Amino acid sequence: MTTTLDSRAVGSSSASTRTRKGNAARRRRTVFYFIAPAMLGFLIFFGYPLIATVYYSFTRYDLINAPEFIGFDNYIRMFTSEPLVGTAAYNTLWLVIVLTFCRVVFALGTASIISRLKSGVGLVRTLCYLPSLAPPAAATLAFVFLFNPEYGPVNAFLRAVGIDGGLWFNDPAMSKPALTLLVMWGSGELMIIILAALLDVPQEQYEAAELDGAGPVRRFWHVTLPSISPVLLFGVVNSMIFALQFFTQAIVAGSAAAGAADVAGNTRFIGAPQNSTLTYPVWLYVQGFRYFNMGYAAAMAVLLFIVSAGFTWILVRQLRKSQHQEEGG
Repeated sequence: MTTTLDSRAVGSSSASTRTRKGNAARRRRTVFYFIAPAMLGFLIFFGYPLIATVYYSFTRYDLINAPEFIGFDNYIRMFTSEPLVGTAAYNTLWLVIVLTFCRVVFALGTASIISRLKSGVGLVRTLCYLPSLAPPAAATLAFVFLFNPEYGPVNAFLRAVGIDGGLWFNDPAMSKPALTLLVMWGSGELMIIILAALLDVPQEQYEAAELDGAGPVRRFWHVTLPSISPVLLFGVVNSMIFALQFFTQAIVAGSAAAGAADVAGNTRFIGAPQNSTLTYPVWLYVQGFRYFNMGYAAAMAVLLFIVSAGFTWILVRQLRKSQHQEEGG
């Protein structure tokens, strides 16, 4: 009798285990079915293009003839016998440093002002966000008109107050600062994100710091910045990637300032004036879709991907290191 009861108990336990395993398998299949479209889209629109780009970077390919494997020749050419790559890399590096700093600081300053307003917050927030909705090409054309050295309203206003406004997009020394002003004007998305982070900082921390005798500057430095540091890191990474991929505004500004009817990028006017707006992505576009050096353009794209990933990894690593030090302290 005891043996029979034991065998029934073992059988019941085995059936229960099989049921649990079957339920777990069904749940895994259900999860897989839900994420399959996203995985498929990732493989088709990111995985395959990435692998294809790496492959084409080792070939000579003109979109017409079959790819011809040439090893590292495209990379060697990029670093040894292509002078405009250096110019494009310098312009892009300038934008990465200056544009990133100005964009994040401007968005943080605007968000800080809005967070302290007592009335009209919604209207001011909307007005500051609206420029980010403007199409990049249209916004660039508008800025080229506004900063026109002869009849632009900006220089007209500056002349009225006794200031020489300069040539802006027609001056190699001022074209990149003018593009930076354009990007700052359209940084409403980042401003909204930082504003949400500022409003989420606990007021108790400000009150405790004020009781300890901390002034506005010290409260901002020791309370606000540490609290929103992850959001600021996102802003820095986002701005750096944006600067590394800076394309539309540069190509439209160069063509429009040079008076080209083809503002989409007439090859003769790309980078005007004097290659000061020739960014790395613009030169990549010229090589791939103007000169049909698709293999060389793929090598440039691979290098750009590596640099972007490297910058992001370094920034994230530094933030985690600083957070660990603060927690340890």
